Amino acid sequence: MQEFITRRSKLAAQLLNNSVAILFGAQLQTRNGDVEYPFRQDSDFYYLSGFAEPAAVMVLCKNEQGKVTYIIFNQPNDPEAEIWNGKRAGQAGACKDYLADKAYDIAKLDAELPLLLANQQVIYFSIGAKTETDQQVSKWLNAAKRNRETTRVPDTIIDLKPILHELRLFKSTQEIEYMRQAAQISASGHLKLMQNCQAGLLEYQLEAIFNAHCLQHGCRGLAYSSIVAGGNNSCTLHYIANDQILREGDLVLVDAGGEYNYYAADITRTFPVNGKFSAEQKLIYNLVLQAQLAGIEQVKPGNTWDRVQETMVQIIVAGLVELKILTGDVKQLIKDNAYKKFYMHSSGHWLGMDVHDVGKYKLQGKWRKFEPGMVLTVEPGIYIANTLSGIDKKWFGIGVRIEDDVLVTKDGNEVLSVSAPKQIAEIESAAI
Repeated sequence: MQEFITRRSKLAAQLLNNSVAILFGAQLQTRNGDVEYPFRQDSDFYYLSGFAEPAAVMVLCKNEQGKVTYIIFNQPNDPEAEIWNGKRAGQAGACKDYLADKAYDIAKLDAELPLLLANQQVIYFSIGAKTETDQQVSKWLNAAKRNRETTRVPDTIIDLKPILHELRLFKSTQEIEYMRQAAQISASGHLKLMQNCQAGLLEYQLEAIFNAHCLQHGCRGLAYSSIVAGGNNSCTLHYIANDQILREGDLVLVDAGGEYNYYAADITRTFPVNGKFSAEQKLIYNLVLQAQLAGIEQVKPGNTWDRVQETMVQIIVAGLVELKILTGDVKQLIKDNAYKKFYMHSSGHWLGMDVHDVGKYKLQGKWRKFEPGMVLTVEPGIYIANTLSGIDKKWFGIGVRIEDDVLVTKDGNEVLSVSAPKQIAEIESAAI
């Protein structure tokens, strides 16, 4: 629990005195009938509490002297309900195991929250997270105003997300270790796919191999829906149908990552279904790989986000001109965004508890500089769909993306997913 104490302390240090911060946990969501989706706690809530049960609210009260009281509202112990759905922490467990100063039955939320808001100056919560959340906070404020013992209610409401998300952007030693584990498990899963792929399999059969590997090695779930895209499907960026046959001579693009202790991996590898790249596939693949390696080199303290994309775009456009897929002056083609029909996304994104993690990319309108403790993906791609006009058909259906998880260190960077093969020789030697 020390990790969560440290996080709450860092957040509390940025809250004003005479304030209350409120965070809502996730709720169970119905899948169909009386079956729920697997529960996954809200990332912000878990980041500060480590509390993984549904139907919970946490409150941090900071008094005039700066002392902070940590309160959890959660489900009470209920022997009958626990027979069906497992043990609950209850209020005693919230204090003993999760180190809350106070804990209340969630059923008492509407009665207790107005009292906690009384005589405070500022309220912090995630504005706009959900409409019903905004309405609930307004209801509590109105109830506090009606309380005869209240002399003042918060007259200032501040969005908690920007403060909390800036904290989440910089990973602690423990967080980095969890992300390293997620990346290593996922990377070995990608290797296993290369070893087991063959023509005639369905895309979802590769997906099943990856899912099973992650579960068997410590990931209790996936960080996102896996993309297993053979042939021309690889040119659809978020293809998740995964229901087509893998065919001889095609590439398969796999974008998949496990989640370890609430921390995500996000890795993409592209490899030939039959284990051997064709001449055209090699040319496109090596171009993407060259761009990615150069992009990763730009990830170091002091460099900015835009530098990664500019570096990769320069290499990709020059390569496409050399291959006669694009024609014209490289600088002008970049200026005209002519490459975007082949490479239409950005260089990557923050990575952490969420696969597209929180944190600003720009500060005061300028691309922010990389700092140690940040984790991001670097993921260039080239996608030549068979619907494009004016392109030699020999390139059709070649979609390549190579994505790694990269930690910014004080001396440069560490590729957390380094054990997933990406050199052509490595990939071909891994095949059956």
